[in-house]
Amino acid sequence: MDERGGSGRLTGSDVLAHCLAKPGAWRDEPWEGDVVVKVADKIFAFASESSRSVGLKCAPTRIEADEWLRQFPDDARTMPYIGRSGWNTLDLGGAIPDRDLLAAVDESYRLVVSKLPRSRRP
Repeated sequence: MDERGGSGRLTGSDVLAHCLAKPGAWRDEPWEGDVVVKVADKIFAFASESSRSVGLKCAPTRIEADEWLRQFPDDARTMPYIGRSGWNTLDLGGAIPDRDLLAAVDESYRLVVSKLPRSRRP
């Protein structure tokens, strides 16, 4: 059995660990049962050990983030409430390659950090 639960695909634990390895990243649970990962006081990922998906800021605009929906119609969807700002939910274990999921985490982190005042960036 490998470190990804035997399937060879990313798990919620893998994604959460990748998020938490980012400089300045920390785990929070602002709403009971909803785990998020923040940098400074800003969320860059909705992820947990048991999750089969991850919520990320996929692009600066909704129009750009829609590329995920076009490319992976069964495994990407606009996040409720914050989707208009470029946030999507991406499913783990589906058509989205693991490397693309991890790259999306990296991009979400980069986009959120870029909006922080320089004094609060890690």
